[in-house]
Amino acid sequence: MLELDASQIQMGRQAVDKQAALAMLGEALAAAGLATADYLAGLQAREAQGSTFLGQGIAIPHGTPQTRDQVLRTGVCLIQFPDGVDWGNGQQVYLAIAIAAQSDEHLHLLQLLTRALGEGDLSQALRTARTPEQIVELLQGAPQALAMDGQLVGLGLPVEDFDELLWQGARLLKQAGCAASGFALSLARGEPLPLGEGLWWLHSERGVERPGLAFVTPAAPLRFRGEPLKGLFCLASQGEAHRQALERLCDVLIGGRAAELCEAHSSRSVIEALGGEVAPDWPSVQLPLANAHGLHARPAKILSELAQGFAGEIRVRLAGDDGAGVSAKSLSRLLALGARRGQVLEFSAEPGIADDALPALRAALESGLGEAVEPLPVAPQEPAADETAQVPLQAPPAGSRLQAVAASPGIAMGPALVRVLPRFDYAEQGQGAASERRRLDAALAAIGGEIQRMVDGAGVASIREIFSAHLAMLDDPALREDVDARLARGASAEAAWQAEIEAAAQRQEALHDALLAERAADLRDIGRRVLARLCGVELPGEPDEPYVLVMAEVAPSDVAGLDRQRVAGILTARGGATAHSAIIARALGIPAVVGAGEAVLALAQGTPLLLDGDSGLLRVAPDQATRQQALRERETAQRRREQAHAERLQAAVTSDGVRVEVAANIGAAGEAAEAVALGAEAVGLLRTELVFMEHAQAPSQAAQEVEYRRVLDALGGRPLVVRTLDVGGDKPLPYWPMPAEENPFLGVRGIRLSLQRPEILETQLRALLAAAEGRPLRIMFPMVGAVEEWRVARDMALRLREEIPLADLQLGIMVEVPSAALLASVLAREVDFFSIGTNDLTQYCLAIDRGHPTLSAQADGLHPAVLRLIGMTAAAAHAEGKWVGVCGELASDRLAVPLLVGLGVDELSVSPRAIALVKARVRELDSRHARALAEQALALDSAVAVRALVAEVH
Repeated sequence: MLELDASQIQMGRQAVDKQAALAMLGEALAAAGLATADYLAGLQAREAQGSTFLGQGIAIPHGTPQTRDQVLRTGVCLIQFPDGVDWGNGQQVYLAIAIAAQSDEHLHLLQLLTRALGEGDLSQALRTARTPEQIVELLQGAPQALAMDGQLVGLGLPVEDFDELLWQGARLLKQAGCAASGFALSLARGEPLPLGEGLWWLHSERGVERPGLAFVTPAAPLRFRGEPLKGLFCLASQGEAHRQALERLCDVLIGGRAAELCEAHSSRSVIEALGGEVAPDWPSVQLPLANAHGLHARPAKILSELAQGFAGEIRVRLAGDDGAGVSAKSLSRLLALGARRGQVLEFSAEPGIADDALPALRAALESGLGEAVEPLPVAPQEPAADETAQVPLQAPPAGSRLQAVAASPGIAMGPALVRVLPRFDYAEQGQGAASERRRLDAALAAIGGEIQRMVDGAGVASIREIFSAHLAMLDDPALREDVDARLARGASAEAAWQAEIEAAAQRQEALHDALLAERAADLRDIGRRVLARLCGVELPGEPDEPYVLVMAEVAPSDVAGLDRQRVAGILTARGGATAHSAIIARALGIPAVVGAGEAVLALAQGTPLLLDGDSGLLRVAPDQATRQQALRERETAQRRREQAHAERLQAAVTSDGVRVEVAANIGAAGEAAEAVALGAEAVGLLRTELVFMEHAQAPSQAAQEVEYRRVLDALGGRPLVVRTLDVGGDKPLPYWPMPAEENPFLGVRGIRLSLQRPEILETQLRALLAAAEGRPLRIMFPMVGAVEEWRVARDMALRLREEIPLADLQLGIMVEVPSAALLASVLAREVDFFSIGTNDLTQYCLAIDRGHPTLSAQADGLHPAVLRLIGMTAAAAHAEGKWVGVCGELASDRLAVPLLVGLGVDELSVSPRAIALVKARVRELDSRHARALAEQALALDSAVAVRALVAEVH
């Protein structure tokens, strides 16, 4: 990540023209060891493509993608030209920032610069600066403006007292990136100030990331300290940023207009009353951005020049964001958006120019803004009934055996209920905004009541959490405001609601994180329920007899509404094991197999089905012998589960005395106590991503310490194995911008990314060491593919250990990349342990994306090639007296456990619910027989053959 400091700046230089300036910059980069001398050709080629003039006397020369091989390491060099350099078109440059970057890290630097560029013209100050420190101070920009927009307004909240209202205000500030963990507590310690008319004010300067003002009101008037409580302002205070808003608030109160705030029905009216910017009610259009590297300097320049060609104002914002957006005519403001490929830009234009400007903008974005662009992937849509009829599907014949993806364990039998989603017919135009709003309110209230009953009736915490999130989506004020805007333009309730739901779902699908993108199904589920209510359509119900539900994709409400006594199992044509519907199915104990292919949708109603949620196997119309065998297996499995639970606290020791530690994979501190209660002998994998995802900026050492200490306290002296932050590529963080990658799984992720931001990794390591306080701690680094990566991370940890001593510390790596397994004999001499992540190791070994819609079933960790890598790693570890664990899904696979024990794995780390069964499985084994079985498996030619071998023996 590029940062600025005074040592990178040369002051008071002169250049006769741009080419001379570029030559000086190329020399500076070479002298600093950032690039070869040949990189100058890249600087020149980039200028030939388009000027790198950024505005206000600043240019940012950088090479082309073709010359990145001339970059030795990422960095910048800055040269001040007090007399100016003509950069073309009369543009004078007083400061040139030459960038050498091996990827698109310069986009982050652009975002840093735009804050400074937005606060008046810097050219004169850059020209007259006398020291490098003055330049750095100018570029770091003026204090941030006060955040005050629709996402910081919460109206009619269901709270019972002042404290609850306070916490709601703090929550909004945290979600908006204004406050960090600990802010709410510091806010609660402040002294509330009564403003009169039932309005109160509270502020804090502690834990503030950027200044922001939230306003929250209770659903019903409350009292606090003997006075009315109708609304509360919560300020994340930083400098004088709030002064203008406070003055405007005083004017409102003095003018007797407090009711505009405490009786407000929309966030827009609140923001207008306080003098904040709101989006103008202009014609608008939403357009996806297809440029591979997002809205960087070159396409942004073309866009700004296009907008400047129109006489009126044009504004743009990221679709879904609140606020008025930024001027499309300002290059710096466009760059500050930080828009990435796949994100949707919402343009609005003054009515007088909208008919000409909006089509021109559409054409410009579709043509790539001067760049060649690849089409964006199209989200799969539910086929319409007539489309399905045009391409008839061939149902699997009786006796078929289909391999799909296991989503929820257990064996299920029953007739198929193939459920087809209804089609909704409705008018696009409504009967007046007020009438349509009343219809929508009634539908939302009805569906909200249904979901609330699901929450109240859920006996499993994970289900309550999912449907509580659905309620929050249903009550999302930003969504409702967007729908209201469509209603005001004459749309019907159905059309307005469906359009906004689909837009929100598409934004979710555009995210790089596959897990988050799958949540688009939740949005569409909610949308479909409300739409059905508006259209008077009864969604299909379930029959009285036990059945197997067959659908293209199953929504969470479809699963939660099932009667466990009548539904036997779930089968889907599409979907993955991480979707919310799969999570609910596992929580309810409903066997589920997903991703079986479109052909299952052609099954005749009532076709007998047998599915195995442990192996992902589906049998169509099985014969009597197969059904009887399945019944026996199901009864045996139930007895096994009951006995395993009763013995869950016993050790996992084979019949010939080999001990295997069984640990838990967890993602949050609150899961540790439950894992121990379910028999965990350690935490074998603590995923730390959640700690980072819950913060708008990288969490501080103190914030991380709190979470890690909670886990260690719950373990009561048992070992904790922590994976350092594992994000990047497919799992981005909002405050860690990364360029889009063509193949994120083969890109900058895991330890590769952490070593680019060593200060974040160092903070995490400090927090872990400080939290341990003498208790056993094992730290492992993810996605290590080279010995040097391990050594850099290890040396950092050992250096910090000298500052924060800890006796019982082990350092290791996750073996997820084949190169790490192949180098295991070298790495084993240096690491304290290996933990094998079989999910990634399998997909990298077999070159199959485990989320691929048609190939994922073939990504089987029992493939002999994967088993060879596991055996190689275990042998290398034991040769050096080190231990090796497995923390991927394979560790809980009943057929895999004998092979893993036979290959010499010392620890199996699984989901807490699987601990008892895995322990019981180990106790059934003889380690000598397991070794012989593993040797046989290594000689086979496929995962199918391996599974058949183990199933036959065990």
